[in-house]
Amino acid sequence: MQNKELSIEEIALAHSLTKEEFENIKKILGREPNYVEIGIFSAMWSEHCSYKSSKKYLSGFPTKAPWVIQGPGENAGVIDIGDGYAAVFKMESHNHPSFIEPYQGAATGVGGILRDVFTMGARPVASMNSIRFASIEGNSETAKKHRYLLKGVVAGIGGYGNCMGVPTIGGETTFEECYAGNNLVNAFTLGLAKADEIFYGRAEGIGNPVIYVGSKTGRDGLGGAVMSSASFTEDSESKRPTVQVGDPFTEKLLLEACLELFKADLIVGIQDMGAAGLTSSSFEMAGRSGSGMVMHLDKVPAREEGMTPYDFMLSESQERMLICAKKGCEQAIIDIFQKWELDVAVIGEVTSSGHMELFWHGEKVADVPVQPVSEEAPVLDRPIKEPEYLKTIANVTMDKEISNQVAFDELISDMEIVDKSWIYSQFDSMVQTNTIKGPGSLDGSSIRIKETGKALAMSADCNTRFCYINPQLGAAAAVMESGRNVAMTGAVPKAITDCLNFGNPQNPEVMWQFKESCEGIKNACRALNTPVIGGNVSLYNETNGVSVFPTPSIAMVGVNEDAQNVLPSKLQGNGNILYLLGETSSEFGGSLYLKKFYGKVAGTHPKVDFEKELNLWNTVIEANKAKLLKSAKDVNLGGIAISLTKMAVVGNVGVEANISLNDSKDIFSESLSRAIVEVEPKNCEAFEKLASKYGIECVAIGKTGGNKIIINDVYKELDKVSHIYFNRFKEVVEQDQ
Repeated sequence: MQNKELSIEEIALAHSLTKEEFENIKKILGREPNYVEIGIFSAMWSEHCSYKSSKKYLSGFPTKAPWVIQGPGENAGVIDIGDGYAAVFKMESHNHPSFIEPYQGAATGVGGILRDVFTMGARPVASMNSIRFASIEGNSETAKKHRYLLKGVVAGIGGYGNCMGVPTIGGETTFEECYAGNNLVNAFTLGLAKADEIFYGRAEGIGNPVIYVGSKTGRDGLGGAVMSSASFTEDSESKRPTVQVGDPFTEKLLLEACLELFKADLIVGIQDMGAAGLTSSSFEMAGRSGSGMVMHLDKVPAREEGMTPYDFMLSESQERMLICAKKGCEQAIIDIFQKWELDVAVIGEVTSSGHMELFWHGEKVADVPVQPVSEEAPVLDRPIKEPEYLKTIANVTMDKEISNQVAFDELISDMEIVDKSWIYSQFDSMVQTNTIKGPGSLDGSSIRIKETGKALAMSADCNTRFCYINPQLGAAAAVMESGRNVAMTGAVPKAITDCLNFGNPQNPEVMWQFKESCEGIKNACRALNTPVIGGNVSLYNETNGVSVFPTPSIAMVGVNEDAQNVLPSKLQGNGNILYLLGETSSEFGGSLYLKKFYGKVAGTHPKVDFEKELNLWNTVIEANKAKLLKSAKDVNLGGIAISLTKMAVVGNVGVEANISLNDSKDIFSESLSRAIVEVEPKNCEAFEKLASKYGIECVAIGKTGGNKIIINDVYKELDKVSHIYFNRFKEVVEQDQ
């Protein structure tokens, strides 16, 4: 068919299949595969689609709770949020494409996650992102490259999300040199649907038609799933053609057409064409229901001349869906999509054969059993080994004489600390008019549900330095922080979706990091009663042998029963009392302080205590319900001093605090399970009583007011700190202009 000069085995190896996998394919088929079939197996058995290295460790995630409607295994997870409504949400990566082509890589990442959500029958109502780069400061080639990547990624996220009319209401941006060869782009979207009107990606019912809808198919994105399942080298720029090209205006039409379709009783199932395009969508739909399928590829709408069956099956052109319709409903479906000026074609039907049979102008060009491809991909038991670096980083001597004033001045201007309005001002955060806490308001973001009067809170978090020094505790801490940020809005954390970004799984040390991180997530989610309802694994985030730090990004979603009572995280007024909740120890392992002043990502991970974490959440949530709090913010990067300063500058209210600690520099310690709350004097007694009920340490540390920031021996004029906080990021990003 193609590549006649190569043997079929050589073609398979060129598609990143192993010799063992090739032999297994021959057993499954009872013959040698042809070129199209090799393309199908290589995509479906790629790391990106099959999770063959990670599946072993993903089993055992807590996935069930009374409020979980759909856990992992579908396009997105679903939880019941009461009053007949459900929240549908998912987070996925688009790392490799965003490094090769930052605008389109990030844009199509947003487009893909939006489709995952509205495929389930939900209207997308909020998006977040988690993006990570190497340092963008200075004039090194790496800094220049990552300023370019940052600008492209942000423009791509904003360009697609804004056109779709979905608000981007939060996210995180971090910087670490391990991302020099692999920036990370993780996209999250949440949608709302009626709890009894969820749609699933299934193809069943013998004779039911299979219908293609959306954009025409081109050659863009060919080999994308396989590309995302390999490490980068110096020539990765040559992989630019594997990055898809997005069209948000077409996707907006597709969204509205699908939501109209869902209101009619016309379909059995629907699936987004994501990674591996028509291959993954057709095999997954048939695989979930044990069906077979016939598809006539010459009927697929084509954007280019001379396309082959291989091209149609492996293209990752964007803004496309595959529908399993009810027999006899074809014309009604065609009418809907033609009304929205979208391509639509009946390209096949469901069969009882259990095989995917592909035809090209009447000739059968592939015949593959569905189950072995979709449900029985190889599960690898890769070697694991505790990383050697862990033996050398545990003990750190912090012996420099650094005054707290100097430390404060350095930390408050750090790229991870300062306000990112340069980024989030490019995102429409207020479209749909439901945003209560948007980007820049600190901690979790929140939207109202107009139909019920409730609010949903969400946060995306991961401290990669914690994960580097202790992957298990670091991953648990990411779940804790994401939940803590949600609790600081007054919402009850309900469930997570994750995006597990790691290096090369062929490296035993990376697989050990992955195994440990999964254990940390399992432990935290069980203890905190926040099940995992979906997620994504992104491996091979490695360039020239250098892997990224373990980065298990966690997005937590919570429910607040009263949208009128969403707790702010910035100071609200003068004369209020500030309380520190939780215990502070001299814990600097993986801290920003240690990185900044000692140039190390090292030390012992801060203590993890799930009971104390849960007690902290419950204290803040219950106090907010009782209207005892004016504001609340968790303590994380940079410790008490930086968290309190952020509350002050964002609220434009001065603060004076005197905190009793074992060591003066502990105002920068990053101990877990802590928060700062603002309480009016009249409510102090009631609040202290409530904190006592939950056994949480609660100490009054100061009061709000004035135009200065005074924290122990740190002193700064509020307006001077505000100038640094709100302007520093823009100055660094735009230094090339």
